[in-house]
Amino acid sequence: MSQQLDLQEQEQLDALKAFWKQYGNALTWILIAVLGAYAAWNGWNYYQRRQAEQAAAMYDELDRASAAAEADKANRVFADLRERFPKAAFTAQGGLLAAKVLAEKGQLEPAQTAFAWVAENATDEDVRALARLRWSGLLLDEKKYDEALKVLEGIKSTSMEALSADRRGDILMLQGKKSEAVASYRAAWQSLPESLDYRRLVEAKLTALGAAPDAGAVK
Repeated sequence: MSQQLDLQEQEQLDALKAFWKQYGNALTWILIAVLGAYAAWNGWNYYQRRQAEQAAAMYDELDRASAAAEADKANRVFADLRERFPKAAFTAQGGLLAAKVLAEKGQLEPAQTAFAWVAENATDEDVRALARLRWSGLLLDEKKYDEALKVLEGIKSTSMEALSADRRGDILMLQGKKSEAVASYRAAWQSLPESLDYRRLVEAKLTALGAAPDAGAVK
């Protein structure tokens, strides 16, 4: 009985050796690949967390500079943010913030540069659209109407369509294109929810132009 068990064990051992000889090298490489991928995944997650933490710290610095109306400092921090963390959400938000304080300080060219960067590089479509809306407002103030309209053409966000149409109407009115302005205001009014106060502002513009919308019209 003992000899039979020894023979069975030997057969199993021989089979294991044969299996390992045939597949052992491949299994080893598979194991190495799996462990390597797991280590890389952990490393990537750690790197992403560190990037986010550092971007958040720089954004806080930019926020403080903005609150203190330190436009130059805000612009410098934003420049560092976009160089080091161009894909971070904090960077796009920082660009909007830097542009705002720069515009308030009359530094329109760097403000437009900041808006333009966000409009092209933000990962969120709504953030890109918001940058274009604010950018077009600066151009409108400078009476660069054609440039402002061109900036608005780049808006792809469906949630910003109404605001874009309203801004387009403002620009067209200043260009003396009343009928086109009315069409843009009407598109904005129709796209806005009835419960939104902003819709009444657009309605007031239409009324002033002698094109008051039908009170019974449905959005």
